[in-house]
Amino acid sequence: MTRRIPSFAFVCVCCASAIAELQNVDVEGQLRIRVRYWDNVYMDSTREVRIPNFFLSNRPIGPFGAASRYSFDDAGKTRTWVEQNTRLKVSADFTNYVNAVIELDDFEVWGQTDFRSNYLTGVDSAANSSDDVEILQSYIEMNEIAGMPLRLRIGRQQIKLGAGWLVGEQHASINSSFDGVRGTYTGDGWALDGWATKLFETGTNEEDGDVNLYGLSATCTAVEGHEFQLYWLYLRDARSLNDTNFVAPIEWLEDAFDLDDYDATNLHTVGFRASGELLGVDYAGEIAYQFGDADSAGALFAPFNRLYGDDGASCDNWGVDIEAGYTFENAMWTPRVYLGGVYFSGEDNRDPSFLDWLNPFDRPDASISFNRLFSQVRYYEVFDDARGGSNFYLIRGGVQANPLERVSASFEVSKLGVNETFDYPTAIDAGMFRIPVAPALSFLTEESGDDIGYVAGIEFLYQYSEDLTFKLSWDHMFVSDDVVDGNFIFANGLEFLGGSDSDDLNYVELETRLRF
Repeated sequence: MTRRIPSFAFVCVCCASAIAELQNVDVEGQLRIRVRYWDNVYMDSTREVRIPNFFLSNRPIGPFGAASRYSFDDAGKTRTWVEQNTRLKVSADFTNYVNAVIELDDFEVWGQTDFRSNYLTGVDSAANSSDDVEILQSYIEMNEIAGMPLRLRIGRQQIKLGAGWLVGEQHASINSSFDGVRGTYTGDGWALDGWATKLFETGTNEEDGDVNLYGLSATCTAVEGHEFQLYWLYLRDARSLNDTNFVAPIEWLEDAFDLDDYDATNLHTVGFRASGELLGVDYAGEIAYQFGDADSAGALFAPFNRLYGDDGASCDNWGVDIEAGYTFENAMWTPRVYLGGVYFSGEDNRDPSFLDWLNPFDRPDASISFNRLFSQVRYYEVFDDARGGSNFYLIRGGVQANPLERVSASFEVSKLGVNETFDYPTAIDAGMFRIPVAPALSFLTEESGDDIGYVAGIEFLYQYSEDLTFKLSWDHMFVSDDVVDGNFIFANGLEFLGGSDSDDLNYVELETRLRF
């Protein structure tokens, strides 16, 4: 809910010269507190090596090796913490359709920062405030430019494309925004939206070495009850990449053999989104295709005992998310049943042939999976917490209902599997141990299983008031034995999913959210 402050109060605080221009000021905010509990999910440390590098010689594994953040092991520790997110947004309206927006954002985990007292010594110290309050948004907005239905925003701003499947306002637990310019033209039943943003600035170090994201979308709402959207996203990463920095004669040889020659990454994503209702069935779906150069990812695939990565990597991947549901309006609790699916294509070129393994001049092939860019959509906290899972498929079905006036509930079951599997070193299983047959001969491999398991999730939402809500959810993953083999799923297909065991996982979340 938005609170309106008289304009003279803002003037007194900010600037007396703005009296003639300022119309009003709106202040709104949000306080979000979330308790989270994981069981059998994560390792105690960041990652634990599942397959040592020695067993993967001459294989283009990727930047994290065969190390996994996931344990799937009930011998490990549980993890519990409390997150708190505070947002405060001020919008000032001026004459001539000019607005200014500033939004502050703070994210904390209870007990990790700002606790200043040491009970052992009794010494109090100043809090570490280096990463506290951030400016989430700060932009100037102009509307009705030249009498046209054209809006222009200049500055740091949040951007959400459609349902936020590829570009959203939140990544993992952190709110996200972009620095740049965005223009929107709204017609009768249609709209055009485009932006140019800066993701990374190298400054004077490179003439052309920045990372930029551009977007263009066309939305149609002319058909009543339906919305269609076409879009194009272009990510350009021009930062220079080098495998080696040898003396000039060797660098000349590299040029002669076309080695260590990385170009700028040009990742294109074209997509289509549709949603609406037809014959009582509601639907929502999105499909996207990615293509272009992927040298920035290819450079990460130099084998552990070789110098060069893949300077010819490219993208050729699909992503799909569809869902259809039906609501029984006249039934008790007005239940809605639905069925959906997700598919992110991937590659796994990590298994060399004998000749590739033997050839010291063999060029590695990178494994490029669908890149989910800046998605705010997550597929279960026990599996996709960072919203970067790729190279997997998901089939889901569930039911949603309203058992009480202010209470909604949902239950969902999903099947998870791998699209392109990893080949692990040939080994003999001895109980809980896996003993490699010939560790030095890494071309001897076995294909990993493609099953991840099933996830059952239940959620309750209580609307205490117009501004205050409570949410309780529980996810349980019935884990497949195949997770011990391991596959590359996370970090857009760059990071290994492999457990030390195959015990089931649990995730419980309790959240309260107040908007004002």
